[in-house]
Amino acid sequence: MTVDVATEIFEEHRPVLTGVAYRMLGRVADAEDVVQEAWLKWSAAAREDVREPRAFLVRITTRLAIDRLRHLRSRRETYPGVWLPEPLVTDFGPTLPDTAERAVLADSVSLAVLVVLESLSPLERAVFVLREAFGFPYAEIAAALDRTEAAVRQLAGRARRHVEERKPRYDVDPAERRDLTERFLAAASGGGIEQLLSLLAPDVRLVSDGGGRAKAARRVIGTAGKVGRFLFAVAGALDPGGEIRVMELNGGPAVVHFIGGKADTVFQIEVGQGVIQCAYIIRNPDKLSGLPVV
Repeated sequence: MTVDVATEIFEEHRPVLTGVAYRMLGRVADAEDVVQEAWLKWSAAAREDVREPRAFLVRITTRLAIDRLRHLRSRRETYPGVWLPEPLVTDFGPTLPDTAERAVLADSVSLAVLVVLESLSPLERAVFVLREAFGFPYAEIAAALDRTEAAVRQLAGRARRHVEERKPRYDVDPAERRDLTERFLAAASGGGIEQLLSLLAPDVRLVSDGGGRAKAARRVIGTAGKVGRFLFAVAGALDPGGEIRVMELNGGPAVVHFIGGKADTVFQIEVGQGVIQCAYIIRNPDKLSGLPVV
């Protein structure tokens, strides 16, 4: 196998490898580092002996991601405030014509699900990502993790129950979510506090991540009154010289505030029963540097 052919094969599978790594780690930079390490191992491997390059590359990437996640866990335990995943621009493009497949991929990369995945063990998270997001057969996952198929099935069942118990149970039409996002933006930026409160569920939660480098609430805020006042204050404090856009991040619409062309704040909401159930604010500049410059 020539170098050109090896590169072509790797680039063909890069989207899947990056998708696995991001869902495992919750950060684009870490995912890209893992994929780069996978490329180095692939380029140094005896590729003539590899009968199934995709399975081989997924196995390398998954094991590298597990090792990195175990290392990152200790750092996240001392993270200042609440840790949220890094926002990811999602555009599944024309390669996924199937609506159901798009929905699965969008859900598996949502902030709500990624937050829940943080509470899984690295092995459980790997099994869940490979099985639920990408539909890998149990036998292939077992080979990737060097576990028996029975053990993998047990891990998969435990991880699935854990995620189902903790992730939001709202089946929301994407158009409804975008409509409520735009109404939220209008209420926060130009409306009154009462207009904003009318969009919030009574037990709404607000989770924000400044990483100790930008102003953000260090703890989760609950109830409509507290969340509404906090959001109204945050919107009022945004730089009036900035620019606001609605972008698709992590499979859903998000409000992004840009200053000098660079993302400064990301707002995203979870919707259920026609109101906002949870709001996320990400302000850690390390997590926003990968978003497009406008």
